[in-house]
Amino acid sequence: MQWKPDRHSHLSLHIQIVEWITMLISRGEWTVGTKLPPQRKLAELLGVNRSTLVDVLDELKADGLLETKKGAGTFVSNNSWNVLLNKSQPNWHNHIQASIHKPNYHTIQLINEYEQDTTIIRLGTGELSPDLLPTKLLEHSLHSISLNARDIGYSEPKGSKKLREILSGYLKKRGIHTSPENILLVSGALQALQLISVGLLEQQSIIFQEHPSYLNLVHPFQSAGMQMVSVQRNKQLSETLKTAKRKKQSLFYTIPTLHNPTGSNMTIAERKELLQVCTELQIPIVEDDVYHETLFEDSLPTMKSMDQAGQVLYLGSVSKTLSPGLRIGWVVGPEPVINRLADIKMQTDYGSSAFSQEIVAYWMSKGLYEQHIVELRQQLKKRAMFVEAILKKDFSQVATWETSKGGFYIWLRFNEPLVNKALFLNLIKQNVLINPGYIYDPNDLHHIRLSYAYEPYKQLEEGLGILLNYISFT
Repeated sequence: MQWKPDRHSHLSLHIQIVEWITMLISRGEWTVGTKLPPQRKLAELLGVNRSTLVDVLDELKADGLLETKKGAGTFVSNNSWNVLLNKSQPNWHNHIQASIHKPNYHTIQLINEYEQDTTIIRLGTGELSPDLLPTKLLEHSLHSISLNARDIGYSEPKGSKKLREILSGYLKKRGIHTSPENILLVSGALQALQLISVGLLEQQSIIFQEHPSYLNLVHPFQSAGMQMVSVQRNKQLSETLKTAKRKKQSLFYTIPTLHNPTGSNMTIAERKELLQVCTELQIPIVEDDVYHETLFEDSLPTMKSMDQAGQVLYLGSVSKTLSPGLRIGWVVGPEPVINRLADIKMQTDYGSSAFSQEIVAYWMSKGLYEQHIVELRQQLKKRAMFVEAILKKDFSQVATWETSKGGFYIWLRFNEPLVNKALFLNLIKQNVLINPGYIYDPNDLHHIRLSYAYEPYKQLEEGLGILLNYISFT
């Protein structure tokens, strides 16, 4: 044995000997079953104290590379190769467990998985039916869009100036008077929430949300270390916010028009009151307005249109109207905020799809978008009436609901607390996928978010029939 530890090395004698023995085993020089020299002799050969060698052998035994056979000595373990193989690979499980971003709840993971199964009837999905997407018109419009090299390169930090100028004019119809410099184009409203969470707030900030909440499905704020606080809009709202906020940074997330998942609308008075309370407490508001274009009746004013102090960050998108695959949304806010979010966005994806921005700009500038919205609302209303007729006929004895005012959803409440994980899983076995209320509020065992926007009429009727039959026997 020629090797000896280097006493001038920055590594301790202990570490050097552990690495040396491990190397001999990994190279196959010490094969499985090889007997090591007696401790005293091995210590002499290595020129170290016996106590140092005992510590080394104990560590290698604990790691599974060596084993002691009583009365026979120390040997290379039968499991040494498996141990070495595991040591050579990163422990991805530990990496995943220690990562910053929160995992989806298991139910939501299953929803995401089964939504890709074409045999499943999707009764809860927040997506337009392929039949409602203007696929042919989109395809035709591609032949009319002229591009130059600059159009399909990286866009400027805030996104296509052409589209931002068009949006500036379009938003005036919502009562929002803003310049292109106050608009940031994002890859859907969800990205806007992610940018806000990492760009505008410190860890442990308070995020106020209505009860129940869409934010419980996605974790942009939770993963950034924020504290989620669900509140009721009542006479005690101001005191509730003040008590919970204390001296921490905070914001209030709201969907005042066609709330997800309930489908409810705030009255004008309620919008003004919430804005006033948050203004007095200096709590910024994130107004998520992605569903407003699908209202069946006259549009309601945005909170942003009432904002005189730059209190509201306004989110819009074409994902719920034109195409979710385009991944185009926008944030409207004070210019310093938009500049900050644009900087964060450039650090993450270097800009949204240039092709998608050109398509949306073309559709909005040519009036195609608004024409499509008129037809879309009519189709969604027909679907809502179809589903409500089924509910009135078959579900009136077991559940209650409000007539849909637009959007995609009916917030169906069962009289008994039967909407649990077992119901969700058993319906999957019967090829029906629901969005149970407990994914929006962990304590809700009464509701499901029923969508009439995705499945064809036949599948909607079939899926509701399976649901009714199942709950009738539980």
